[in-house]
Amino acid sequence: MRIRDSVRHFTAAREVMAAGYYPYFRAIESDQDTLVTMNGKEVLMLGSNNYLGLTNHPEVKEAAIQAVRDFGTGCAGSRFLNGTLKIHLTLEEKLAEFMRKEAVLLYTTGFQVNQGVISTLIGKDSVVIFDKLDHASIIDGCRLSYGKSLRYNHNDMDDLERVLKGCQSAKIRLIVIDGVFSMEGDIADLPGITALAEKYDADVMVDDAHSIGVLGPHGEGTAGHFGLNDRVSMIMGTFSKSLASVGGFVAGDEAVIHYLKHNSRALIFAASPSPANVGAVLKALEIIQREPERREHLWANTRRMHAGLVELGFNLGKTETPILPVFVGDNTRVFVFCKRLQDEGVFVNPVVAPAVPPGDQLIRISLMATHTFDQIDFALETLGKVGRELELID
Repeated sequence: MRIRDSVRHFTAAREVMAAGYYPYFRAIESDQDTLVTMNGKEVLMLGSNNYLGLTNHPEVKEAAIQAVRDFGTGCAGSRFLNGTLKIHLTLEEKLAEFMRKEAVLLYTTGFQVNQGVISTLIGKDSVVIFDKLDHASIIDGCRLSYGKSLRYNHNDMDDLERVLKGCQSAKIRLIVIDGVFSMEGDIADLPGITALAEKYDADVMVDDAHSIGVLGPHGEGTAGHFGLNDRVSMIMGTFSKSLASVGGFVAGDEAVIHYLKHNSRALIFAASPSPANVGAVLKALEIIQREPERREHLWANTRRMHAGLVELGFNLGKTETPILPVFVGDNTRVFVFCKRLQDEGVFVNPVVAPAVPPGDQLIRISLMATHTFDQIDFALETLGKVGRELELID
């Protein structure tokens, strides 16, 4: 059988397209801001991970342009060989200081960080333990490792302890968790996780993709939020959310970073992050530190939207962050809800099975620091109108 024949059984997406409710690969014709243009129409963006609103900041854009002037458009090689530029080293130093870790290593994408770190550090006599709702990049990193992968129930410390008790003979035990869970919006029980890690001599790695710029006294993420930076072995982060670019990094002890530099295939055999991406991150990091009011605005917006959605009667689960899941519970109803909202001028993201368990299908709303209260009130009015139309609320 040829490949094209073997994939013809996949008809689900085409069926949704035919029904007129296909919600993916929607083309945006403008910059990624609170308002975007789609099909020539202005739409309120409530589906972006641009938490601090920096992707369209003039200083960030100019920093990216200047990096191209200084270093060109690409690096023409991997970090390991000819692709390390001075700007990479500068960003690694700045991030290490910001994250309060000894050293940092840049990767070309955040997905590669989790794949590259986990698969490199977990050998055949070791165990990696992950939360049931961890991001796909963590799961894939576990699959690529030569060690054993064990899962525990979401944020369930009793279940985590059960898993840890069963693998005490392993050479290395690494617990990898999302700091903020990207669909549900709740925060990992890092105090409980670190306490159990110390009890059972395990390491902890936190994926702070959705936490940097959002949590912590200075926006440094989940460990900073709980005051547990010294009790976490590694922190990874992405540049595609609050840091207004593309790429990723891991922060940790210098010895661990040194080992990854010389053994991580996702680093050694991947092209180096482009100068424009790195220049943008450097400026975004500077703005995060000098303008803490952006984080304050983000949380003010979050509180207003959260309260409004609850008052309307929507179920938001256990979210604690600017990620607001509106649980709908059915694939088709999610697609219809998403399409009707866009018709009314509001962009949200659909999340359906198998990305979430059956029955937990939702639309994912995410807030930015740059949203105005008027925009939030318009969104609430629209969500209420469409929610009543679809009988999702009374």
